[in-house]
Amino acid sequence: MRYFIHLSYNGINYRGWQRQINAISVQETFEKRLFALLKSKPIIWGCGRTDAMVHASQFFLHFDYDNNIQEGLREKLNLILPNDITVHDIIEVDSSAHAQFDATERTYDYFFHTRKDSFLSTRSAYYNIDNLDILAIKEACTILTDSSDFRSLCKTPDKHNNTICYIKEAQFYTNENGRYRFNITANRFLKGMIRIIMGYMLDIGCGKLTPLQFSNIINERKPLGSVKLAYPQGLFLSRVIYPYLNIDTTGEFTDMLKGVDKKI
Repeated sequence: MRYFIHLSYNGINYRGWQRQINAISVQETFEKRLFALLKSKPIIWGCGRTDAMVHASQFFLHFDYDNNIQEGLREKLNLILPNDITVHDIIEVDSSAHAQFDATERTYDYFFHTRKDSFLSTRSAYYNIDNLDILAIKEACTILTDSSDFRSLCKTPDKHNNTICYIKEAQFYTNENGRYRFNITANRFLKGMIRIIMGYMLDIGCGKLTPLQFSNIINERKPLGSVKLAYPQGLFLSRVIYPYLNIDTTGEFTDMLKGVDKKI
């Protein structure tokens, strides 16, 4: 039988989702607890990879297990997992369901703030910026949704079969206290793509780059230059949708969304 596990995690203490040598990952931390309870070591397949210090307010993994899942497994996992990893549900799915390849839509949110705030430091990125050019940023969002080949916004384009992504939505939100949220939804994302986009967006907002120059960078499809990636701690994988599974996690995410909901 195949099972999906719906979880979330604060990634600040991890070197990303993927298991790594000589580094603590979310996958390794989770697998140790799951394997101890199942008393077996099934292959775990995540819905994607997140970078070091990046969070997921929604993440799915799948595994195969020959026996019925023991009663109360979710509660037992939550008792022995660190406080920064939470299991929301365990769902039996069709044997052909795949946590990574079946996903039809992914959404990320990137939070940043321009007024220093100690209580936001692990969930939002601080940039000492004044007077962001909101109209230029809005124009850049339109450029993203009008484009499809993002070779020049990928760290390793040659490792992908293609660099085509269909961006359904790209929006900025703000509030009066210098907090911002960039929300982007697409069928897929390339390696480093969102942090690269955010690096350009911040340059556009500061007047270091024009929307036209940004459009030219995308259209020229040249290898990535020396653009600085946006800080990782502001990035959340916030929604993963499947043809057979669509769970709204807005309720668990309310504390971050609250007050950063004025669309630019």
